[in-house]
Amino acid sequence: MSKSLELAQLRRDYKQAELLENSIHADPLQQFKDWFQEALEAEVIEPNAMCLSTVLDQKPHSRVVLLKGLESNGFVFFTNYDSHKGQQLLQNPNVALNFLWLELERQVRINGKATPISAQDSDAYFYSRPFRQTIIWAKSSV
Repeated sequence: MSKSLELAQLRRDYKQAELLENSIHADPLQQFKDWFQEALEAEVIEPNAMCLSTVLDQKPHSRVVLLKGLESNGFVFFTNYDSHKGQQLLQNPNVALNFLWLELERQVRINGKATPISAQDSDAYFYSRPFRQTIIWAKSSV
């Protein structure tokens, strides 16, 4: 059997839970909070890891970032404004988020518009992060 055929036959049957429309909270953010709490209780590894997708020049770009807060108007994550991601967000704020919690057989997809938080909140987060020292070394040929 070829490797590509084996790959094509990989399929898991997800039967852990059924998603019924009448069981969903009317407020999508509250529904996310409920599910996030379930992910915490299930000890999902990195439950706040989410795939962030941006679009620049009609080309999608995706990477995993960490959710750092939930507010009444949305999801909070941080990035360097000078990074590729930061520049893409400044040029086109339309984004998609995707949380994948395999242990719960659940994913959550979110579409929206990214808006910068206050400079004060951004600075406070930056200074709360652990300092990482860069070590530079070179071997002398003397």
